[in-house]
Amino acid sequence: MPNARHTRAAGVPAPLTRLALAAMLGLGLTGCGGMPSNTSLYSVKQPVVERTNMVLDLNTTPGGLPISEQQRLNGWFETMDLRYGDRIAIENPGQNPAVTGAIRDLAARYGLMVSDTAPVTPGYLQPGQARVVITRSTASVPGCPDWSAKSDMNYTSGISPGYGCAVNSNLAAMVADPEDLLEGKKGASETVIATSNKAISTYRNQAPSGAAGLQDAGTPGGGGN
Repeated sequence: MPNARHTRAAGVPAPLTRLALAAMLGLGLTGCGGMPSNTSLYSVKQPVVERTNMVLDLNTTPGGLPISEQQRLNGWFETMDLRYGDRIAIENPGQNPAVTGAIRDLAARYGLMVSDTAPVTPGYLQPGQARVVITRSTASVPGCPDWSAKSDMNYTSGISPGYGCAVNSNLAAMVADPEDLLEGKKGASETVIATSNKAISTYRNQAPSGAAGLQDAGTPGGGGN
């Protein structure tokens, strides 16, 4: 009975052939990796607004806020570099209007208003204390810059992972009040319209500068010889 034999092409051993084939497939998959997957025109790199609450507990009296505590509060405002966009709130369990009035007067020196509704903060107030809360918001774009794309191939016509980083990072850095990125400003639109219309009317009603003719630019007479 004849014996069966397995034959293979001479020259390249079978294990080496399989290894070369696997390497070629791996290189092909590596080339496809890192291609953009976002095929829309909307950036996934958007500004994120974060809030930080900073608190100071003050000792109060039935007559209001003592001078020493007012000085401590004003020093704290200076240390915190109180600025436009900050929000100040009072937690006043005793509902003493003199305490609220003193804190409002100090905050008004920095051009800020005070809210009577304070955010939830850790810790408990002792009897006779009031808490001042400064809420500061910051805006940033997480994940920027993003150079994660390692391939020049773009078979899906997608946008790069860092698309939108420049514009949105600059917007987050320049906005005076980061809260405006969330809901914008609310105010009396009628006052704004009246103010802008007044400026426009003044510009339109102003007589042209050349309506009265040219001024005499002659030189004054000089002395004789």
